[in-house]
Amino acid sequence: MTEFTFALHATDGDARTGAIHTPRGLIRTPAFMPVGTQATVKTMYPGQVRELGADIVLGNTYHLMLRPTAERVARLGGLHEFMRWPHPILTDSGGFQVMSLAQLRKLDEKGVTFRSHLDGSKHHLTPERSIEIQQLLGSDIVMQLDECVGLPSERAEIERAMRLSLRWAERSKQAFGTRPGHALFGIVQGGDQPDLRLESAKGLTELGFEGYAVGGLAVGEPQAVMLDMLDVTCPALPTSRPRYLMGVGTPDDILQSVKRGIDMFDCVMPTRAGRHGLAFTRRGKINLKNARHADDHRPLHEESACPASRDYSRAYLHHLVRTGEALGAMLLTWNNLAYYQELMAGIRASISEGRFEDFMAETREGWAQGDIARLD
Repeated sequence: MTEFTFALHATDGDARTGAIHTPRGLIRTPAFMPVGTQATVKTMYPGQVRELGADIVLGNTYHLMLRPTAERVARLGGLHEFMRWPHPILTDSGGFQVMSLAQLRKLDEKGVTFRSHLDGSKHHLTPERSIEIQQLLGSDIVMQLDECVGLPSERAEIERAMRLSLRWAERSKQAFGTRPGHALFGIVQGGDQPDLRLESAKGLTELGFEGYAVGGLAVGEPQAVMLDMLDVTCPALPTSRPRYLMGVGTPDDILQSVKRGIDMFDCVMPTRAGRHGLAFTRRGKINLKNARHADDHRPLHEESACPASRDYSRAYLHHLVRTGEALGAMLLTWNNLAYYQELMAGIRASISEGRFEDFMAETREGWAQGDIARLD
């Protein structure tokens, strides 16, 4: 069986490009992982997601443990078979959703007890149970259970959660054991406190993981705070392991984070925005709800390889969005995921060519021109 390995191919400043090798295929980095919360990237066929250039998708432990349950997915052949995605899958630990969605939650050293947001049923999620669920799902990349606190928060609360997450990291590693071809990632916490971020990174590095995630960002803080924390955290993590910034983000967040050495991203933004009439393009964001698109015959991008971007007029997309037709959400999600994957491909190529800073400047200049300017 192919081992889980990470190889750096090129660097440009702190920006890196490389590849994660897994038994289920190669993950080119920097990578954007479309979010398949409930075993589906909303409004998209799995084959479409793959054709756009995605090497890996994300599944959500919290939602899948509640419905249809990890045990049922395992009986049906595992998450890859269940959702018809034979390529790598990363599953999050469920901790963030427990903190943000679950009702009547109670947290202690052992784990967190909560009531489902679906039916009020009671559940207990521990580091060991989170690992068990992710292994039942058949995840290629498993995340430790951690506690994420929103920002701003009091330092004492951030410190308590960070230390608890470190103890849970050790228990998660023990529960994970040895699984050739699969990987367990630790999660750096510490909020907006640089010294706590460093303490967390040091503790996780001493434990030793196949990859390291940066959690607890994009949870209410300004972008500048997030970038300051990456400036502190990335140099403290091993260069020989992939670095994953959880839940991020906007195209500009991605560019700025790659600049600081991040290799992996996930975010619901491109799919959620598509369902609400917002398109991401080389000329920035386009709100198809706006009346000015009603007579615009231009496509979102006439030279795109994506049919949703190239073959449908803005007037038609505006009509679909305004009438609430499902096809509007489908086409705009398709466009958005295509744009994100095109952005990642451009990032990888520019790092390999030693021109990432130029690519970043050109990309941001394109956004600044706005969607009125004709695409060239």
